[in-house]
Amino acid sequence: MLRFAANLTLLYPDLGFVERIAAAARDGFDGLECQFPYEWPAAELAARATEAGLPWVLINTPAGDWARGERGLAALPGREAEFRRGVDAALAYADALGCRRLHTLAGVAPSGVERERCFATYAENLAWAARQAADAGCEILIEALNPRDVPGYLLSTQAAAHRWVQVIAAPNLKVQMDLYHCQVGEGDLATKLRQHLPTGRIGHLQIAGAPSRHEPDDGELNAPYLFALINQLATDHDLGPCWIGAEYSPRRGTAPGGTTAGLGWLTAARAPHATA
Repeated sequence: MLRFAANLTLLYPDLGFVERIAAAARDGFDGLECQFPYEWPAAELAARATEAGLPWVLINTPAGDWARGERGLAALPGREAEFRRGVDAALAYADALGCRRLHTLAGVAPSGVERERCFATYAENLAWAARQAADAGCEILIEALNPRDVPGYLLSTQAAAHRWVQVIAAPNLKVQMDLYHCQVGEGDLATKLRQHLPTGRIGHLQIAGAPSRHEPDDGELNAPYLFALINQLATDHDLGPCWIGAEYSPRRGTAPGGTTAGLGWLTAARAPHATA
């Protein structure tokens, strides 16, 4: 069974962040996700979600100075204390929100720092974060980002992400497979889904159209085919419900009602034939 989460960082840009929760419920989403919720009181976000009848399913841990190009701290030598404070803050938010998935970004390789040193830091931080999250009943997720959008990011392929999960060997460390990033960086989505989804190592999926990062029905992805494949794999391998986050920028930008007007793909995904 497919369940769709509205990514409130990108969707409904014509509305205030908190107001996006009710909009997602009205439009038929099953849950909520966002990148960084820390500007808003966790109690208010939790209360609004409860009113809307939607669960929070994913947030990111703090990722450093985003405006200056930082894209995560987990693999940055010398930033271990900051990373761990961020994980603690994210776990506190997750507890308040009832959210059980935390995406932890690796980061962009710092100039002059050997990648081997970055990866040693990454291994230590991931193992530590997984232990902390396990005590809270949460999963830590890692995601491969494509090199076009995030040059120098230290995790860029599905194979590498799955290797890290296997190396750390923590039951609550899983992969967040973003189909947009995978298509732009690697392609061959159906084969990768068939290879990795049955393993149980994928904890969350996301989608956007490629190459535009607009709605999933914009561009070269065959979203109906991919949704049907995910549903079939989940059914065949008894994976339970699969969450798919809608993490894209609406074609209509900040035009009033623009996100809602672009949800034909979601209506199509709900049709009985879509997951037959």
